[in-house]
Amino acid sequence: MAPSPMNPQARQGAPEPPPPFLEVAEEVQVAVREGRPVVALESTVLAHGLPWPDGLEVARRAEEVIRMAGAVPATVAVVGGRLRVGLEAATLEQVARGRFVKATVADLGPLIAAGGDGATTVSATLYAAARAGIRLFATGGIGGVHRGDPSDVSSDLTTLAREPVAVVSAGAKAILDLRRTLEYLETLAVPVIGYRTSELPAFYTNQSGLPLEHRVETPAEAAALLAAHFSLGTGRGVLIANPIPEADALEPDDFERALAAALRAAAESRLHGKQLTPFLLAAVARETGRQSVRANQALLLNNARVAAEIAAALCRLPPEGQ
Repeated sequence: MAPSPMNPQARQGAPEPPPPFLEVAEEVQVAVREGRPVVALESTVLAHGLPWPDGLEVARRAEEVIRMAGAVPATVAVVGGRLRVGLEAATLEQVARGRFVKATVADLGPLIAAGGDGATTVSATLYAAARAGIRLFATGGIGGVHRGDPSDVSSDLTTLAREPVAVVSAGAKAILDLRRTLEYLETLAVPVIGYRTSELPAFYTNQSGLPLEHRVETPAEAAALLAAHFSLGTGRGVLIANPIPEADALEPDDFERALAAALRAAAESRLHGKQLTPFLLAAVARETGRQSVRANQALLLNNARVAAEIAAALCRLPPEGQ
């Protein structure tokens, strides 16, 4: 259901009518219509980013964290050919068991036509969130430019450049080429905002060595920045880079050794495309004795909390023109 023009989450004006295949949960529809905070969540991390049953546990906890911060969670997935925004508990478990295919925005049409099931990536979730009138989206890390192959670029980046949604993440996944990813976002004119940091977080760690030009310290500052950005009407999203809590971060040297081993294994297996990222994450988990899994869980919950706080602050701002 489309949000009211007075809804602070829809500062770009009235959105386009929702497509017929979009199914928004009643709770989410009401919250958007009434101008209350909503935070979208992807489902690929549940099905492919974390092993069973860790994915289900973190999905439940992320939704709880968002509710505790005063917002409504809206996990996204393709279920039976319907792009659903807001899932009930039974469907969350169904997704987390890993039977849903990994679905980028390019896969939505084929999945809908076939009546299939898909766990949405960042790009597909961005698409759904924008059409449901949701302006905040929490994830672990976005996709980007792959190491060793600058032609392999995630559609997360180009979708972020054309959907007016703010993504709160711990930067891009650390298995990627972070410098090229940051440069690509600059080329696409997507603002990257450090949340209490002046350096791009490196997912499992906070040290990337890549400085950021813009920084905010509080949810209120982030909300004011988003309101100004959305009012420009560029149609672009924003990346809010929120570092992993220091107590949960991995040692950079330990992570790099684990990643080097994972990259060698991927090269030997000749993996590429959609299969590469899940393989690398699983390999890094083995190499770190599951420390990376625990870090991933911690940063996901931290991002969910921050996104909810920013969504609530955005909704507290007065409507444009007042």
